[in-house]
Amino acid sequence: MAQNRVQYQKGLSMPEVFDRFGSVQQCEERVRAWRWPSGFVCPRCEQTGQSEFRRHDRLYFQCSSCRYQCSLVSGTIFESSKLPLPRWFLAMHLMTQAKNNVSALELKRHLGVSYPTAWLLKHKIMQVMVLREAQRQLTGRVEIDDAYLGGEVRGGKAGRGSPNKVPFVAAVQTTEDAKPVVMCLSQRPFTKESIQAFAEKSLAAPATLVSDGLGCFTAVHGTGILHEHHITSGGASSAKHPSFQAVNTALGNIKTSLSGTYHAFAFKKYGQRYLGQVQYLFNCRYRLRSILIRLARDAFQTAPRPIKTTRSAEAAC
Repeated sequence: MAQNRVQYQKGLSMPEVFDRFGSVQQCEERVRAWRWPSGFVCPRCEQTGQSEFRRHDRLYFQCSSCRYQCSLVSGTIFESSKLPLPRWFLAMHLMTQAKNNVSALELKRHLGVSYPTAWLLKHKIMQVMVLREAQRQLTGRVEIDDAYLGGEVRGGKAGRGSPNKVPFVAAVQTTEDAKPVVMCLSQRPFTKESIQAFAEKSLAAPATLVSDGLGCFTAVHGTGILHEHHITSGGASSAKHPSFQAVNTALGNIKTSLSGTYHAFAFKKYGQRYLGQVQYLFNCRYRLRSILIRLARDAFQTAPRPIKTTRSAEAAC
């Protein structure tokens, strides 16, 4: 039997990570090149002259013109963190190389930090992933389906009306022979207004949306997107319908990944953030050797996010 191209590709090994990002100096050199590829530029006055010094083992720059001081992580999502850079790189590596997601509890054990620190670190990295994928647009043939995070509470209401279920939309761009290319996940209700907003933001013409008979998907008619719908009987037969193979496979993998890693999380509050991580990793699945560099570069180009913002609910993509 042929090997799975994604599962058996060569990734970035742990020894390689330590060789490249094992010291503070190595990480500083990388970050400096990403932030100022042509040399230091003052964030305040945009002049180029600077002096350098260290405070609490962190590299700082002082502008020769306006005397403004900043560190390598000033103005980035890591601005308020006291963790050394190698810990951040290791955390990003762990979150991008694991087949399933990595919980904050696992990060706590691997990094030797407290659980609140691991939780905050994980969610900041997930915020980077969400922001990176926020402008993702699908085109061509796109399979779409409705799904839920969470499940029924014992003794509570079952089905779509269960208060513990959080609805989200999964859309997968495919090749003409239905092979998955990229996907987009968005936590939102199954209403025509919501689906129209999703189509306007996340779909780009020329595109053909392939859906089941759920009425809300007809909202794409007014957005210039073609719509092809198939009436199914629901249940297992719907999951096996050949027109939805890519999106159903993706949904199965998503649920397995989340349920196998997390015993519970605040579905309504952080659902979009966890979905954003799954989306980011899926869309980068063929680039295991370069995904750490890509994520780290994106992170150091992401503006600071206050702790209050990190602890609040993520907006739907």
